Amino acid sequence: MGEFKHLVFSGVQPTGNLHLGNYLGAIRKFVALQESHDCIYCVVDLHAITAQLVHDDLPGQIRSITAAFIAAGIDPKQHIVFNQSQVPQHAELAWIFNCVARIGWMNRMTQFKDKAGKDRENASLGLLAYPSLMAADILVYRATHVPVGDDQKQHLELTRDIAMKFNMDFMAKIRAAGLGTDIVVGDEPVHAYFPMVEPMIEGPAPRVMSLKDGTKKMSKSDPSDLSRINLLDDAETISKKIRKAKTDPDALPSEVEGLKGRPEADNLVGIFAALSDRSKADVLKDFGGQQFSVFKPALVDLAVEVLAPVNGEMRRLMGDPGYIDSVLRDGGARAGARAEKTMKEVRDIIGFVQ
Repeated sequence: MGEFKHLVFSGVQPTGNLHLGNYLGAIRKFVALQESHDCIYCVVDLHAITAQLVHDDLPGQIRSITAAFIAAGIDPKQHIVFNQSQVPQHAELAWIFNCVARIGWMNRMTQFKDKAGKDRENASLGLLAYPSLMAADILVYRATHVPVGDDQKQHLELTRDIAMKFNMDFMAKIRAAGLGTDIVVGDEPVHAYFPMVEPMIEGPAPRVMSLKDGTKKMSKSDPSDLSRINLLDDAETISKKIRKAKTDPDALPSEVEGLKGRPEADNLVGIFAALSDRSKADVLKDFGGQQFSVFKPALVDLAVEVLAPVNGEMRRLMGDPGYIDSVLRDGGARAGARAEKTMKEVRDIIGFVQ
């Protein structure tokens, strides 16, 4: 049986300021993956208009995400960095996948229910079809691996369902055209054009919670800026936010088990562990029995040490929008060439005249 060449794809929406959760949970992992994989990293601006059509400064937000990618250490020459709308093949394949996916599949997507809220009838069709576009983003490059958080796992499962249905519906044509490869899905051999994408969720990708409420995820949309550390926050602002972060009156425990039922303590220890590439247990060996009045200044020093270089480089890059735009154009051209190869084959498989 054959196999698909390993390729990593992931994207970040250009909506609001990137924060510490985005950095620790996604961008830092992107940087590490480029050492061992062929990587394509996308600013998914088409996704940004599914829930909010009109943005005050969409170009600025696109450039900000791009600057964060590069400042964190992603190499746009060795890999590909681009914004989604530069490659129209994403939208073309998404339409085909709209015809592959079933309405029942889309209605099961919990993120749509969460984002649409009680007024589902007033949500955009784009928001409902969001996972189909996400599948197209990945499969237009026939990517094999996607670093995702828990909140996107369901969408990745849908991507696999769409790929499998396409492969099964067109298996005879795929084989006759000499395309695709033999893979095993479960115990069944399948001749597949699209791969069964694998999530990459291993390793230190913490769920970073709000600094004001340890039971809620750190979010761009939280009305309180004190709830998150933004990548563009300066050292003084980072210090203020950590000093004001919600805690409880007890000392830190000596073992991880002691963090149960203490969401704010667990969150701050988790942030320290992630920033220092250590385990929570290791952090508690140093700070167990200490009060937050001792722990928080140490966390401030660590956060500033790790984030200051990223912050400074982001600001430098955002002062040179011409350079960022050139990175996006170059990445878009290289991504577009790969995407068009896939789409030419997909059009042939379906039977469109070209």
